[in-house]
Amino acid sequence: MNPAATPEHHAHAAEPGPEIGEVVFTARGVTKVYQMGEVQVHALRGVDLDLYAGELVVMLGASGSGKSTLLNILGGLDVPTAGSVRYRGEELTRADDAGLTRYRRNHVGFVFQFYNIIPSLTAKENIALVTEIARNPMRPEEALEMVGLRDRMNHFPAQLSGGEQQRVAIARAIAKQPQVLLCDEPTGALDVTTGVVVLEVIDRINRELGTTTAIITHNAAIAAMAGRVISLSDGRIAKITRNETTIPPREISW
Repeated sequence: MNPAATPEHHAHAAEPGPEIGEVVFTARGVTKVYQMGEVQVHALRGVDLDLYAGELVVMLGASGSGKSTLLNILGGLDVPTAGSVRYRGEELTRADDAGLTRYRRNHVGFVFQFYNIIPSLTAKENIALVTEIARNPMRPEEALEMVGLRDRMNHFPAQLSGGEQQRVAIARAIAKQPQVLLCDEPTGALDVTTGVVVLEVIDRINRELGTTTAIITHNAAIAAMAGRVISLSDGRIAKITRNETTIPPREISW
């Protein structure tokens, strides 16, 4: 962990907000139980959390710690079994399917470990799928420029490296100018060098667009780039740490 990191709070205590901005997400008592045959699996066990406008957080934890479930609930891809999640004061946990679809379309960009881009479309065309339905999109060329791929816009996924495909996926996520960017193991399928490039893109987007950004990872080294590190274990927040200074992705020791 970054030696400049300081513990901020432990589970279930709502932390004071950083100066970075207003509260964007307020999660209280968030619990998720999956029924697997006759067995109940507790993915989340009463999570309390606030996320702030413009911040970059890393959610750190081993497989099965609950971090992906929490990210999916914040992004409106899943709903909790109990508890509440508010986005800018709006109760997401009371929204119906149509309401969650609107929320995801208008406010949230997603980046996953696997790129989920369409093989038969060029990079530019993959992004145009999103910009054609977004309320206030940037042009596909502009989104590709932000991730350093403007000169590859007419290439198909098979003509791009894994890192380039992931950057296309990031460009697609930010093209609708979301207020929130949720990244689930964005470097999980990449080698270290390529992963650094992808993290630099995410870091740049956070700084230039002011997008509230959460990165899920099991790689503790990545935590050094975040303003706050949310550590999860067994469906609970084990601790939240604030980094007094952040380290650029290229300078992180992997």
